[in-house]
Amino acid sequence: MPRLVALRLGHFLPALLLLGGGLLAATLPTLTDFFTSLFNVLPTLLLLLGGTFCVVYGRQRELFMLLVLYLGYFLLDEQVDHYREFGRVREDAALVFHLSSLLLPALYGLFALWRERTHLIQDLIARGAVLLAVGGVAAALARRYPHGLEQWLSVIRWPSLHAEWMSLVQLAYPVFLLVIIALLVQYLRTPRPVHAVQLVGALALLWMLPNTFIQPHALQVMSSVVMLMIVVGVAHEAYQMAFRDELTGLPGRRALNERLQRLGRNYVIAMADVDHFKKFNDTHGHDVGDQVLRVVASQLRKVGGGGKVYRYGGEEFTLVFAGKGIEQCLPHLEAVRQAVERYQIQLRDRQQRPADDKAGRQRRAGSGASQVSVTVSIGVAQPGLEHRSVEAVLKAADKALYGAKSAGRNCVSCQAQRRRGAVKLKADAS
Repeated sequence: MPRLVALRLGHFLPALLLLGGGLLAATLPTLTDFFTSLFNVLPTLLLLLGGTFCVVYGRQRELFMLLVLYLGYFLLDEQVDHYREFGRVREDAALVFHLSSLLLPALYGLFALWRERTHLIQDLIARGAVLLAVGGVAAALARRYPHGLEQWLSVIRWPSLHAEWMSLVQLAYPVFLLVIIALLVQYLRTPRPVHAVQLVGALALLWMLPNTFIQPHALQVMSSVVMLMIVVGVAHEAYQMAFRDELTGLPGRRALNERLQRLGRNYVIAMADVDHFKKFNDTHGHDVGDQVLRVVASQLRKVGGGGKVYRYGGEEFTLVFAGKGIEQCLPHLEAVRQAVERYQIQLRDRQQRPADDKAGRQRRAGSGASQVSVTVSIGVAQPGLEHRSVEAVLKAADKALYGAKSAGRNCVSCQAQRRRGAVKLKADAS
């Protein structure tokens, strides 16, 4: 079973900001004509634009979440409009509201937890069939047995758990609770922006439904906000896929290229490469090789002096120091080189994995795990008479890296300005 991980605020921040703005707007007694008109059309625009975005990128899950939210909004909006126009609810308002309170979180949670498969068309058909089946059965029961279904939904089955503040049918609350717990576990097991958005969206729905007929703009505003959260979550993941390396969590090559275009006149670029990585990979396997890259990335990320680390590709990493000179950066580069060298990587037999963390700690404390360490070579360059452009400095750093490799590896090497040869830094073996 995958280990649970800590929450990442960056995944939740956009959704929480949208939720805060939505709550503020939804609780206002009046909105200007502009915002009233905006929130009246925004759910439809988000369905069309966001749905198109999801279709283009093959995001079936988010597409059907948008559909479910829009259907819930559409059904409840008809009831709210009738209430505003005539000052009383329609005859079927209670039944529609109770069904929406139960089915909206259930379908929202179902599609949020339904993982996407390789066969997009089959996945699309399966999700559509489930939505049509649930919607068709609910519509048929509501049409055939309206009073009986309303009474069945309204029954208080657990009087000891009922409270006066509960304005939804009692069945809706355990459904919401199960969905929120399941979405939280999903995020902890696989921390992704879209999973964080789904969790915050479920909380927003839990606030929206009881306030549908109480707050004048709760339905339009919060429906729009939750749909916008989903679209933003998909865009956030698309950005991470393009600009962040999935294995190490570092900014990737595209992010590096953009950063290089914004550097001033004074900067330092360092290229770091894992020594003998191919041999290590062939000996211990690609899974251990991935572990090595993550370890090296975690140590390089700690570089001081204002350095920013990127994954350049393969086993190579790039460190950028803006507004610095080589003499200022060398001590920080030497420090991270030593940190990588000192880090001991635990290698365990995959066929004898411990049953839990306690057994794993005991095995690591004993002789059940072997230890290996890796080293990195680093080449450094800065703008000068010979290297004026960013591309030239990057090539000079790469050349200095090869100089470090030739000098015996596990060292920092730089092209000294106005000198011949290279400067090599390496700590004593002691």
